[in-house]
Amino acid sequence: MSNKYTFKQKARYFFDNTLSRGTASIIIWLAIISLLVMIIFGVIYTLTGLNIEGEESMGFFEAFWQSMLRSIDPGTMAGDTGWVFRMLGLLITIGGIFILSTLIGVLTTSLDEKLQKIRKGRSLVIESDHTLILGWSPKVMQIISELIIANENQKKPRIVILADEDKVTMEDEIRENIPNTKNTKVICRTGDPLDLVDLAIVNPNRAKSVIVLSPDKKNADTYVIKTVLALTLNPKRKEGKYHIVAEIKDDVNMEVAQIVGKDEAMFVLSPDLTARITAQTCKQSGLSIIYMQLLCYEGDEIYFKQEKALAGKTFKDAIFSYNDSTVLGFMNKEGEVKINPPHDTVLSEDDQILAITEDDDTIIMSGINDYRIKNEVIIKSVPKTSVKKEKNVILGWNERGKIIIRELDEYVAPGSEIHILSDIKKTEKIKNSLDKKIKNQTVKFITGDITSGSVLENVGILDYENIIILNYYDIDVQEADAKTLISLLHIRNMADKEGVKVNIVSEMFDQKNQELAEVTKADDFIISEDLISRYLTQLSETPDLKKVFDDLFNAEGSEIYLKNAEDYIKLDELINFYTLLESATNKNETAIGYRIVKKSHSAEDNYGICINPDKTKEFILSEGDKVIVLAED
Repeated sequence: MSNKYTFKQKARYFFDNTLSRGTASIIIWLAIISLLVMIIFGVIYTLTGLNIEGEESMGFFEAFWQSMLRSIDPGTMAGDTGWVFRMLGLLITIGGIFILSTLIGVLTTSLDEKLQKIRKGRSLVIESDHTLILGWSPKVMQIISELIIANENQKKPRIVILADEDKVTMEDEIRENIPNTKNTKVICRTGDPLDLVDLAIVNPNRAKSVIVLSPDKKNADTYVIKTVLALTLNPKRKEGKYHIVAEIKDDVNMEVAQIVGKDEAMFVLSPDLTARITAQTCKQSGLSIIYMQLLCYEGDEIYFKQEKALAGKTFKDAIFSYNDSTVLGFMNKEGEVKINPPHDTVLSEDDQILAITEDDDTIIMSGINDYRIKNEVIIKSVPKTSVKKEKNVILGWNERGKIIIRELDEYVAPGSEIHILSDIKKTEKIKNSLDKKIKNQTVKFITGDITSGSVLENVGILDYENIIILNYYDIDVQEADAKTLISLLHIRNMADKEGVKVNIVSEMFDQKNQELAEVTKADDFIISEDLISRYLTQLSETPDLKKVFDDLFNAEGSEIYLKNAEDYIKLDELINFYTLLESATNKNETAIGYRIVKKSHSAEDNYGICINPDKTKEFILSEGDKVIVLAED
């Protein structure tokens, strides 16, 4: 076979290669063809001397100009005379029509391809100091909502999302759920966060923080860890450290996640977090509402501020220095957070005050010297608290149940019981694993349907001190919430008939179902998806808050308690919050709010909970009302 190619083959090969380069090369070819047509006919006009009858012959440049006009505008030849001149003009016009129509077709196709590319979300994001969200899950709407509120006092805030979803679909869903993004612009891009090319599209090197969402599929932790790996080991990564926040669902994967993330990533073990809050909440009605409020950017939340004016003063002085902010503790220059430290602790100028306040710029010293404390209503004695045996029950079951029981073991006295009513099988294996990890409780499984009123009545549901309702994970979300709602209705109906008070904390999947469940007057709801979403958002904005919440959610150290108001002040007396602060400091505690029990089932009144109140405003606490404090027990 001959290795020689003909000139025609070589020319065709060269032509094909140039056309394959895209729109620009096609336009260049059209320009060359147009130029050749105008040159050829310009030469013909010049050599033949053809022109409109009665006109002198044209020079080459004039002929070239006339050829160009006839190629781009057919109307130019309307006044031509002489058939030979007309026929040549017609040929030029036909060639021009072919070239222009081809050009229009090429430009239309190119524009359509460009629009399709934009629609697919493949264009580069040129932003800086943006919050980058990698992945797509039900949590994304809550995270965006929280970031929008947090960004209200920022200049041109941006949220960028990269997910393996259609860009238009993501944008439509965001608009449907969050019609008003205020001053925040949300930018969506389609791509795989594990792909380094796709990752480069959203400019992670210039992002303020990165939130990695856990997908709703098996081995979700593997996806999260690989995404963090794609960021930290990217050969084109930035020189400085990333600020990454991610969710891990299985504690077995936490160690490898921390190895991958090193000091650039914070991992939230979501089952552990919700289980800890559930364990604390089941013993204290209203605690979940307090945590949700502190984790939400709507209202008051936790901020740090360095206040040099407090250098040399005690922590108690700091507590009374603010009227519109409530001090919880401080962070020293080593980065250690102290929640409710000894009130005689002397602060240094390097310490940062930790306070609940409306925004990061509202921690302002009041300058008030007369606090109008009513010492005559303060209860001086410190009530003795003792841990007692309890008999608690869990209705339903999921993997969080094990963690809840282990956490609850830290708060109950030896000899306590925990019963689990569910329809799950192989309970003996679960019981054996729990018995090895708890010391103060005995575990008992009871087989039964939690939605059956007769079953609940037979187990003596009203005899338990605390009732925890967990959703089943192996069924549809709405079906799981429906089972919870039915159980709540049965228990509330029995309690109303017997005229007894029951303490119920319930897990819900869908926030919308909480409104339906309010008719049951359950004490607390743990909306796990919302809780994790808000926590991830808080950490993405203020990473040091992880130290704060790790302390608050831990059984050791100071935690949030709702204690009887009569242990702090005389009831039914008009007081201000400074009086409660003074009473709490006498007990080595820090008061952060109060709860009016009569409003405990009113969503409009925040279920009676008031955190960070105006300390000069007077109010009355009556029987059953609570003082919200930071205390060690």
